[in-house]
Amino acid sequence: MRKGTVDIITLGCSKNLVDSEHLMRQLEAEGYKVTHDAEHPKGEIAVINTCGFIGDAKEESINMILEFAQAREEGTLKRLYVMGCLSERYLKDLSIEIPQVDKFYGKFNWKELLHDLGKNYHEELRVERTLTTPQHYAYLKISEGCDRQCSYCAIPLMTGHHVSRPMEEILDEVRSLTKHGVKELQVIAQELTYYGVDLYKKQMLPQLIDRMAGIEGVEWIRLHYAYPAHFPEDLFQVMKKHKNVCHYMDIALQHISDNMLQKMRRHITKEETYRLLERFRQEMPDIHLRTTLMVGHPGETEADFEELKKFVREMKFERMGAFAYSEEEGTYAAAHYEDSVPAEVKEERLNELMTIQQTISAELNAQKIGREMKVIIDRLEGDYYIGRTEYDSPEVDPEVLIERTNGDLKIGDFYQAKIIQSDDYDLYAEIVS
Repeated sequence: MRKGTVDIITLGCSKNLVDSEHLMRQLEAEGYKVTHDAEHPKGEIAVINTCGFIGDAKEESINMILEFAQAREEGTLKRLYVMGCLSERYLKDLSIEIPQVDKFYGKFNWKELLHDLGKNYHEELRVERTLTTPQHYAYLKISEGCDRQCSYCAIPLMTGHHVSRPMEEILDEVRSLTKHGVKELQVIAQELTYYGVDLYKKQMLPQLIDRMAGIEGVEWIRLHYAYPAHFPEDLFQVMKKHKNVCHYMDIALQHISDNMLQKMRRHITKEETYRLLERFRQEMPDIHLRTTLMVGHPGETEADFEELKKFVREMKFERMGAFAYSEEEGTYAAAHYEDSVPAEVKEERLNELMTIQQTISAELNAQKIGREMKVIIDRLEGDYYIGRTEYDSPEVDPEVLIERTNGDLKIGDFYQAKIIQSDDYDLYAEIVS
């Protein structure tokens, strides 16, 4: 146990990671040494930033808390604090069930932790972070919360209403990040496209990205977690205007059958979805679309699922993930629908959908052989440098593998690479310049 050392353990999504990075910077300003490695904790204090999105994530968070609670009980850990989404949702229950935790905080009141440690929150550092990602890229959170009330989703129960960050504050954070060597920004929110409605009375994502793209040092901007209904179409022009705005869009569609879209309370129809996707393809023929789809939502019939499979085959998404519905207490679906699709049917549908996507991914990757593409190098792993194109987000998308024999490549630098081979999900390349 190292005195004056705090371990931060982050579970769940990149939005949680941003909160942890802000907390780390504040703790360091107060003289603590901070580590971010759940596998090898060394400190006398631990802070667990939890996820409460779905069953598996909740289970992982609980197990992590119990593991550290045991260390607290055995005396190998002096203090244990818990924050984040799970803590926000089940604050009272957790406090009773796991008394070894010194204090539970919700998702938004983690600044109290500093006060409880006898330290101050440094307002002048509000846009500064200690990055846990490689130094050349960072996640940039532009809002919290969500005003959409999708039937299956517990996120609004944890994060509350949509709250946009002031534009100038976000731009200040971008300048701070680029000053420290960040070249690539993953712009994130629970719901990107709603940005600005609460503060400026209209959707302001296009204006924000337009201004962000003009900041010196910003080489790539990638957009995550857009909502298809009422998509701000001015964004197309911004994406075409700036070379550093990646032709990439992460837009969760969930389903295509009108029956399911209505039951899911998605506020969009099948026809409107097709129209929006066609517009994307027309405006930027090279755009890579990432989407997430759900199978097994209450009321999903065999016909609905057949419609979904047809949609995936037709649209040929460059990136697609899928998951099976799991009932979340407190949601509209839990209160109003019976979880009617058997677990084995959900699993079959999920596997079938991902098998279709695997074939599509392999076909689209093969079409890239022979092309020269701009690649950023993330890391060196064994015999390969691992990089990404503008169409690939870290950790979730395919990677570009380049043999070490191509020479000494610098992590975080851009290179022109020629694609020489592909498999279902990854590309292999050689450096051209």
